Amino acid sequence: MSESYIQKLFADRIGGGDFGKETKIYKFEKIKRAKAQARKAHPNVELLDFGVGEPDEMAFPMVVEALKIECAKPENRGYADNGIQELKDAAAKYMEKLYGVKGIDPVKEVLHSIGSKPAIAMLPSAFINPGDVSMVTVPGYPVLATHTQWYGGRVVHLPLKEENNFLPDLDAVNKEDMKKAKLLYINYPNNPTGATATVDFFKQVVEFAQKHNIVVVHDAAYAALIFNGKPLSFLSTDGAKEVGVELHSFSKAFNMTGWRLAFVVGNEKVISAFGNVKDNYDSGQFIAIQKAGVYALEHAEITEKISAKYKRRLEMMAEALNSVGFSAKMPNGSFYLYASAPKGTKNGARFKTAEDVSEYLITEKLISTVPWDDAGHYLRFSATFVAKNEEDERRVIAEMKKRLVELELRF
Repeated sequence: MSESYIQKLFADRIGGGDFGKETKIYKFEKIKRAKAQARKAHPNVELLDFGVGEPDEMAFPMVVEALKIECAKPENRGYADNGIQELKDAAAKYMEKLYGVKGIDPVKEVLHSIGSKPAIAMLPSAFINPGDVSMVTVPGYPVLATHTQWYGGRVVHLPLKEENNFLPDLDAVNKEDMKKAKLLYINYPNNPTGATATVDFFKQVVEFAQKHNIVVVHDAAYAALIFNGKPLSFLSTDGAKEVGVELHSFSKAFNMTGWRLAFVVGNEKVISAFGNVKDNYDSGQFIAIQKAGVYALEHAEITEKISAKYKRRLEMMAEALNSVGFSAKMPNGSFYLYASAPKGTKNGARFKTAEDVSEYLITEKLISTVPWDDAGHYLRFSATFVAKNEEDERRVIAEMKKRLVELELRF
């Protein structure tokens, strides 16, 4: 009795009366199931997991120690609401020291978030009315697009193509979409392509936003993970603070994945709107975690050590993949390799999509990857696989190469 009426009450945004009845299995669920089945079928064979998109190590000991100290203090037990001022101050200093972004007001232009995902999810509620447009790069992180649709907005996809260095072609957006566009979501260094933005590209984005009255949301989760040169912030571009905000995550830069801490920095009005929405969603991250975050921001050398590890792994991975026929280019940021998917194998297997390849690799050789078929057919290999040390890294990558050689892939 109760099930029958509850089924009719679900909001249209999550499927309405059909919620829970859809039989389609989504990509990451397919991967999860395929991994479980592969482990069950081959319990004595190591699964090589290059699909996980999160750091494989814990936060550094001194960050953990800072949390231990702060969580024992009575003054840190209460609600943080929209964040402690110490974290805002540290974020403003961090932006200037690491990225050369000067003049950030730590009172009005910075707010913390319980991870960057909730911030991305909340921003559409501050801007999107029914019929409004968000422009989102694909392949990529779908959260802002999902929430745009939930508020009755439309999503315009900007494909990231190899011939354009995986940067979106902003001039390709049609005039009708531009009239309704309010948000532009970009992410560099990029997940999944590993592409990095350039100074010229960010200048183009600022000019585009100014011309069309658009708010830019730059997801900078991987911004500090750069292998050559200095990290680049969107906000280091002249005029960027007048048109948008940037999101910085502690997960990737400091191995603080499960700690759920990030900050949003940039335009005062956007920050204020985000704070208003956020205040109606949560009561802030645990103060002790925020104070441990302050310690992390004051020790950017942590990220340098993390970056060195990923660079070492990615170089070895690229060499191994290219030796068996892939065309994997070493990225300048993130911890991903993005390579065109093979079309088949010597023994006659044929692949129509990257998803077909990914499932085949798990099933046949217990190699886990993430497929992307949004703009061409590609596989994403992550350098966050579990390895005890450098020697073990070499062993894992050598084993990956051995198994791929046995498949005799065709491109």
